[in-house]
Amino acid sequence: MPDSSPWDDIAVPNADFNVRQVAAHTAAPCFWGRDTGGSCLFIVELHGDHTAQYRKNVVIVNGIDVDLRAGDSGWQRLVLTLDKQVDRDLFEGLCRTLASALERATDFATSLAVALAHIRRWKTFLSGRNQVLSPEEVRGLFAELTFLQELMVRLHSTASAVEAWLGPDRSHQDFIFGNTAIEIKSLSGAERNTVRISSEDQLDSLNDRLFLRIYRLSNLPEATSAVSLNEIVVAIQASLGDPEAVEEFDRKLVIQKYAPLPDYDEPRFVVSKVNSYRVGESFPRLIRSKLPSGITKVTYDIELEAIDPFQCDSAAVFEEN
Repeated sequence: MPDSSPWDDIAVPNADFNVRQVAAHTAAPCFWGRDTGGSCLFIVELHGDHTAQYRKNVVIVNGIDVDLRAGDSGWQRLVLTLDKQVDRDLFEGLCRTLASALERATDFATSLAVALAHIRRWKTFLSGRNQVLSPEEVRGLFAELTFLQELMVRLHSTASAVEAWLGPDRSHQDFIFGNTAIEIKSLSGAERNTVRISSEDQLDSLNDRLFLRIYRLSNLPEATSAVSLNEIVVAIQASLGDPEAVEEFDRKLVIQKYAPLPDYDEPRFVVSKVNSYRVGESFPRLIRSKLPSGITKVTYDIELEAIDPFQCDSAAVFEEN
């Protein structure tokens, strides 16, 4: 964070609070503010009555007071208040990334859903500040979200696509929709041509159709099409629209230990290659029903050259759905 902060030039008021509007293009106006006690505030103005939505999804965060207050006639205010000035830099990071996320929301209800989802992810981070995703975890989550974006288009339903993302809920495959299961893998541009399978169940499914899809990701920060993990999360939030879908998406991100940290502004990925493989009886794999007695928790690598004959067109994944 820079040495100066957005609260430095806001005077402490004698009553209510003083504010300065955030320089962001949001459906719900956002403001930096100070109250009579000098506390740092972040305020989101919401038109209409959002009390029921707020009470259903309220978030309690240690060190930050989150409250929905009555505003001018027909308006309400979501007010975030920092308890301790020593945490101001961290609070500023939360508020700035929240303002960025709100730029993608198109109405007040969705703005509130995005805000509460964003705060919930920060709560997860603040409860264990060492929980930063490893480079491999960042890459894996990015690949899953890339497929989620495609699935949202293919299914013509953002809610159904989010519901199909089952990896966070400990499903054997990352996505299941209709009678199709998909396991997602990622490779960096510099990695050798093998893919790691982390269990004997990952390439075994009760669904009739099982596919392995591999994304090769290149870190090309200067490329115009490059996207960071934070950016793809915000883009998906904006596409969801439905507050309940936003909440479900957020729940799954929390399970994945994601919070909108500056750490995830880099790397910035370009998907350089996507390969899809149809997994069937002759596909080289280890599955639970064919393991010797007493063998379990298997992890193994598959050479991509060995599964080349099973490669299929990306559209084949969606043919029966």
